[in-house]
Amino acid sequence: MRPLRFGLAGTGYWARIAHAAALASTEGVEFAAVWGRDQAAAGKLAGSHGATAYQDFDEFIAAVDAVAFAVPPQVQAALAQRAARAGKHLLLEKPIAASVADANALARAVDDAGVATVVFFTALFQPDLRAWLADAAARGGWLGGTAVWLGTALQPGNPFNTPWRRQKGGLWDLAPHLIALLLTSLGPAEVAAASRGPADVSHLVLRHLGGASSALTVTLSAPPAAEYLEVFLWGATGRSAAPREGGDAVTPLRVALAELAGNVSSGQRRHRCDVHFGRDVVALVADAERLMSGG
Repeated sequence: MRPLRFGLAGTGYWARIAHAAALASTEGVEFAAVWGRDQAAAGKLAGSHGATAYQDFDEFIAAVDAVAFAVPPQVQAALAQRAARAGKHLLLEKPIAASVADANALARAVDDAGVATVVFFTALFQPDLRAWLADAAARGGWLGGTAVWLGTALQPGNPFNTPWRRQKGGLWDLAPHLIALLLTSLGPAEVAAASRGPADVSHLVLRHLGGASSALTVTLSAPPAAEYLEVFLWGATGRSAAPREGGDAVTPLRVALAELAGNVSSGQRRHRCDVHFGRDVVALVADAERLMSGG
C-alpha cells in the first residue's frame, strides 16, 4: 500500500525538532513537501529530509495527501480549512484555532470534505499517559481533579517565546493540554469559574457533566526555579497522579501520525482526538477568557 504523502506547513523550532523528525521516521508516511512563509527556511528544512519546498500553498497541498501543521493557531485555522476543502487529511496542533468561530469553521470544512483529522495533544499520545487514563477509567469513582502547569516559555531566550504565546499566554498554550487530559479522564465539562493572576497566570474551575469538578492553574511566565507540572485525580479509591508529559515529542507524534494514516487507510474519519474534540477544547478556553474579561 502506498504511504500517505505528508506535507509540513511551518518551518519554526517546533516544526524542525518535532514534526519533521516524526514525519521522516513514521511507518506508512512519506515526508514529501514543506511550505513556510520563510522560503529560505522551507528550502533548508525540505532539503535536509529529501522533501520539496513550495512557495505557493495551493501548489503545496496539491502535491500531498495530508498536511501536518506547525504554525500559530490563527494561521493554522485558515490554512487547514483550505487544505480540508482540497480533500487533504489533517494533523493539527492545539489549539486548533484562536477563536470559537474559527474552530467551528474548521470543523465544518472537515465535515463537508469528509477528511480525517487528529489533533496532537502531546500527552494523549504518550503510552504511559494512555495507560494511566485506562487505569483511571477502570477505577472510576473520581470526584475531582487538579492540574498545575507553571511554564517558563516566556523567559528570554526560550525557543517557545513566540509572538502568539506572548499575546495569548498560558491560557491558550498550556491550558488546552490540561483540559484535554481532564475531559478524557473526568468527562465533558463547562467552565464554572475563571480568574486572572499576575502576568499571564490563569485559574479555571471546570464542572464535569458526571458530577466531578476540576481546577487548573497555568502560566508561561513562571521563574525557572518555580517550573512545575502536575495533574492528579482524587476520589473514593484515593489519589492518582498522571505521568508527566515527556520531553520527547517525536515518539508520541509518530503515534498520532500512524493513527491518522490508519484511519485514512480504513476509511475511518473519527478519532477521539479529532477536530471536534479540538473544537470543544477551544470553546472551553474561550469561555474562560470571556469570564476573566467580565463577560
